[in-house]
Amino acid sequence: MSPDARRQFILDRLEERGECAYGELAKLLRVSSMTIRRDLDPLVRGRQVIRTVGGIQRAHAPAILTETAAYSRTSVHRAEKRAIARRAIELLDGKSTIFIDGSTTCVELARLIAHERKGLTIVTNSALICLELSKNADNAVIGIGGQYDTNSLCFVGAHAEDMIKTFFFDVAFTGTVGVFPAEGTFESYMPNIRVKQAVARQSARLVLMVDHSKFGQRALTKVLDVHQIHTVVTDGQASPKDLAVLTGTGVQVCVAARLNASAQKTSHAA
Repeated sequence: MSPDARRQFILDRLEERGECAYGELAKLLRVSSMTIRRDLDPLVRGRQVIRTVGGIQRAHAPAILTETAAYSRTSVHRAEKRAIARRAIELLDGKSTIFIDGSTTCVELARLIAHERKGLTIVTNSALICLELSKNADNAVIGIGGQYDTNSLCFVGAHAEDMIKTFFFDVAFTGTVGVFPAEGTFESYMPNIRVKQAVARQSARLVLMVDHSKFGQRALTKVLDVHQIHTVVTDGQASPKDLAVLTGTGVQVCVAARLNASAQKTSHAA
């Protein structure tokens, strides 16, 4: 494994854990502790990590972003989510008005947008998405208010739904807990369900960003009918049979290419 690949592994590990010991990283990467220390030098100079006694921790990591269920989910299928976000950003054309929900795959999209796009008007009910987008002042960001859910870091409830009804979105990007290609999407948290349904009604185009693990999964209740979904962006591990069913219903299917180490590093830096 190259030094760049080891550094990316370390950054990903810190995203999951918040802190790591030199010995733990050396064992995981099968190199010496001195090699780990040398690998970390550029990350320390770039203020991405902070050295501690016997290890390292993330730099500038607010506790709210490391102690929530939403944050813990970002590490699951991270490579696939980054690849999906990279493919999804290609669907943006010109100075659009878009909605981005608080799913963890959409967080990866927000990071890319903040790094690469300007002139967009972006509406979101996610506090975490707002924080990611705040890194770029060239886009207008509008936050949806309402009841704050500490589990998802999103605003939900009747006020959020009413505010969404005042907007019209060229494109809406959303994730899901589960999807059946012949049926639609499924969720477990009722307030989140109503927000997603309100967004779908206000969108000219709805893009579902979903990794392969979500296919064939049901939750508490159905949210979106498959005919409300215009485009599905997924990763290369999704079942060809599932994708064929989606295509047969008229849904556009975009399969994300696997990111190489360099692209993953750029995505993380965003």
